Amino acid sequence: MATDNKLDRPRVVVTGIGAMSALGETPEALWQGLVAGRSGIDKMTITDATEFPCKFSGEVLDFNPTSYMDRKESRRMGRFSQFAVAATSQALENAHLNLDKEDRERIGVVLGTGSGGYPETEQAVRTLVGRGGMKISPFYLPTMLCNMAAANVSRLNGLYGYTNTVVTACAAGTQGIGEAAEAIRRGAADVVVSGGTEAGLCQLGQGGFNVINALTRRTDDATKVSRPFDADRDGFVPAEGAGILILERLEHAINRGATILAEILGQASSSDAFHLVQPDDQGAGAARAMIWALMDAGIVRDEVDYINAHGTSTLLNDLSETKAIKKAFGSQSYKVPISSTKSMIGHALGAAGALEAIACIKTIENNVIHPTVNYENKDEDCDLDYVPNQARKTTVDITLSNSFGFGGQNACLVIGRFEE
Repeated sequence: MATDNKLDRPRVVVTGIGAMSALGETPEALWQGLVAGRSGIDKMTITDATEFPCKFSGEVLDFNPTSYMDRKESRRMGRFSQFAVAATSQALENAHLNLDKEDRERIGVVLGTGSGGYPETEQAVRTLVGRGGMKISPFYLPTMLCNMAAANVSRLNGLYGYTNTVVTACAAGTQGIGEAAEAIRRGAADVVVSGGTEAGLCQLGQGGFNVINALTRRTDDATKVSRPFDADRDGFVPAEGAGILILERLEHAINRGATILAEILGQASSSDAFHLVQPDDQGAGAARAMIWALMDAGIVRDEVDYINAHGTSTLLNDLSETKAIKKAFGSQSYKVPISSTKSMIGHALGAAGALEAIACIKTIENNVIHPTVNYENKDEDCDLDYVPNQARKTTVDITLSNSFGFGGQNACLVIGRFEE
């Protein structure tokens, strides 16, 4: 098996990507919007937000699942599964992976999600209360269960290999990619469909996040409400979507003549062991994940050219993440550029890290760092380089992507330019 020059193990590369986001239904639409500093956040339409302080969301507008699957299949899936299947279709096409020529027992699926079928659960409870339990849809369970996104991707594409679902709140997409890379490293698969998916925009989800004051209460311009690291930030904007990466063992990708987009250099996860929903206020748990990911990649912190921040736009998270970066990077923390994808697409929870991994791949491909928009008022405690408001042209070979979730679940990826 091919190995790199530093670590005696199989190398894992990215050969295809697919995306569903508030900026569009392709990775290209996502990237073009990010570089332009264009927000996809708008007034919430997918559910009635009348009674909630937060009125905005990052929705995948005009999504039609029958563009990616037949109507019968779409009606048997939750929206989060539909997103995963759709983004996988894109990613397989982007990878030019002809499944009929592959050993399908050597192709796996590892996806992350935070909550699975929240809207489907809400609807089932309404039916239970209003009409009785025997009126609940027989498709409720397969539309709700967290594992069904991976199951549907596997089933519809005939992928018989290693399958898993990571449910670590907002860290799930990032950790899903990391676990997929580990499956390839240990020889369990040659190819893994990896990433994250989420579609939790409903009154149940909005009520839960609003009552703990996690969401923005701003009522001004929708495009201005997500403000990571800004002094006037007041909560995140809920969103939905999916990001899918096709990961391959390097030898497998080379043997089939694949175009290699990037390499997964390292990954790690950690726990704050601190609080139910608040991050470690000193950033120690997140710092551990970053340090361990760099160690796993076999690189030092000075080699990192860009950090894609978790950057949720909440008071506590952005401060904690800033402290964590300082712990992990020392004086280098003031030199490395950092930006938040969530400033433009909102927080897609279990899909967020996968969409941000795609942003990292596009950053490497184009040598452009997308901005953190709405950074207008400096927070004296958040004093790093957050690439405010304008994209930046610069050479980027190695990126670090952060994802931190409720329960103190932390995950980090190191994604680099592929070099033979």
